[in-house]
Amino acid sequence: MQHGVRYDAIILGGGAAGLMCAARAGQRGRRVLVLERAEKVGKKILISGGGRCNFTNIGAGPANYLSTNPHFAKSALARYTPRDFLDLVESYGIAWHEKTLGQLFCDGSAKQIVEMLLAECEKGAVEIRTDAEIGKVGHADGAFRVGDVAAPALVIATGGPSIPKMGATGIAYDLARRFGMKVVEPRPALVPLTLGGEDVLFRELSGVSAHVETQANGPAFREAALFTHRGLSGPAILQASSYWRPGEDVAVNFLPDRAPGWLTEAKRTNPRVTLRALVRDALPERLADTLAERLALEREIGNQPDAALRAAEARLARWTFRPNGSEGFAKAEVTVGGIATSELSSKTMEAKAVPGLYAIGEAVDVTGWLGGYNFQWAWASGVAAGDAL
Repeated sequence: MQHGVRYDAIILGGGAAGLMCAARAGQRGRRVLVLERAEKVGKKILISGGGRCNFTNIGAGPANYLSTNPHFAKSALARYTPRDFLDLVESYGIAWHEKTLGQLFCDGSAKQIVEMLLAECEKGAVEIRTDAEIGKVGHADGAFRVGDVAAPALVIATGGPSIPKMGATGIAYDLARRFGMKVVEPRPALVPLTLGGEDVLFRELSGVSAHVETQANGPAFREAALFTHRGLSGPAILQASSYWRPGEDVAVNFLPDRAPGWLTEAKRTNPRVTLRALVRDALPERLADTLAERLALEREIGNQPDAALRAAEARLARWTFRPNGSEGFAKAEVTVGGIATSELSSKTMEAKAVPGLYAIGEAVDVTGWLGGYNFQWAWASGVAAGDAL
């Protein structure tokens, strides 16, 4: 393109939200330029879901998102649903399957999703530049300038700082602040937690996993938890980590299928059994032994007072860990926080105080649970902005 060509919109970031926004706007006849820092677009899409891309969750709704304003995501999510994205996937003949808990994946490869988005962009004659240094962004006379290009609309779709090895940075927040927009303090989410102090002995269980229920200052999640050489991971822990704050506990129910009173009931029906044997029935041996040792009820349960059994049962149902930190943005799948939703229109994603400036996807203070929810927010927020450009 020759120097000084004007576009209708410049989109910063060629990830899920940016490509979706570009395709929608381009197909509405807008002249769109996408600037991507990396050597190719959609890098986070390509590694997601073990390379098969967990591209949405069939049950995605506002309740599956964290935000300072829990109502903000409602409008975009209602107007572009998981079914809408699935219709697009199917129109390209991409085979998919549902895993647990409504998670949808490609049968083949995440590349198919990137290729589909690029094909959609091509339909709208979208121009995409990779290896693009964004540099200084200017704004004057109703136009945004990025390097040698200008447009009346600018879309921040640069994501958050999670997974820096993929090229992620905090540029979205720098841009937002430059235009006077507030930023909710970003922190790592969907991230393994580290253990110290008395909990260190659980690190000896590295590699052991169990189906549990976890909770940290938010909803409870029933999925697998994994002990690692640094602390706790696995889907149940990653989910809870988004709600966890330093200095707080994470509660784990190791036996979520057991009805209250199960241990005193076992005392009546099977008094010769030990607590260790009962816990081994339900959990991996190494984990069961560690828990039983901490509970220190070695004798047969028929010889234990009911009060001691009730206390052991309560502890197994709410075993608290006090993480000493997380593995940080390097291991976080997404970011909690970001550009404050109070600065944006929930209908169009446009900045209230800066006409023509938009923010979408992970750059915004809307964070989904693990399991395709963050992609659905990327698609929905991208469509909201793309239809408004």
